[in-house]
Amino acid sequence: MEQATLRTERTEARLRPDQKARIEHAAALRGVSLSDFMVQNADEAAIRTIHRYESWALNTEDRDVFVQALLHPPAPGQRLKTAAKRYRERVRSR
Repeated sequence: MEQATLRTERTEARLRPDQKARIEHAAALRGVSLSDFMVQNADEAAIRTIHRYESWALNTEDRDVFVQALLHPPAPGQRLKTAAKRYRERVRSR
């Protein structure tokens, strides 16, 4: 459990009466304070949300296609070659 002295930030939340009662009840069932319950659950939800948005999960077929594209990339098309040439010219002119 975190030490109270490490907690230096504060936030507030506006709740409907039924939400507050439900959260208080859940905190009591766990035997923790309302504040500790809210912090623990908000932090866990934040970790799950960040993980969901910052990671990929591919099925077997998608994974195989992705790996093959990395191992055997297609040859650059004309538009990419033109863009690379334009970039090199701009970098040299600086």
